Amino acid sequence: MRDRPIDRDRSIDIDQLFHALGDRTRRAILDQLVDRPMTVSGLAEPLGITVTAVMQHLQILEEARLVHTEKLGRVRSCRIETAGFRALEQWIRDHRTAWEKKLDRLGRLLAEEDAGRN
Repeated sequence: MRDRPIDRDRSIDIDQLFHALGDRTRRAILDQLVDRPMTVSGLAEPLGITVTAVMQHLQILEEARLVHTEKLGRVRSCRIETAGFRALEQWIRDHRTAWEKKLDRLGRLLAEEDAGRN
């Protein structure tokens, strides 16, 4: 993992985001980071996996912009990165709105059909 500034203008690949969230170990890492930033070794211990494995998972999470890591001296610190979560929230909002409109139309059609029978 490279230490680099976060490019706020870079778009987020939704497939990459869902891939990152599709793994239970990566979700467990995110669950641990919700409360506070942690070191890589601090993440590895409760998961019962190696630091190397955590680093591989963190790379995927960082590419999806769900996590940001930073090396301070000999310690790599990890924290939640909100850009990926904002993109996920927007994707859900867009899809929910589209389905709500379709369901509203279906409701109107069913009501019209029911009214026509009476």
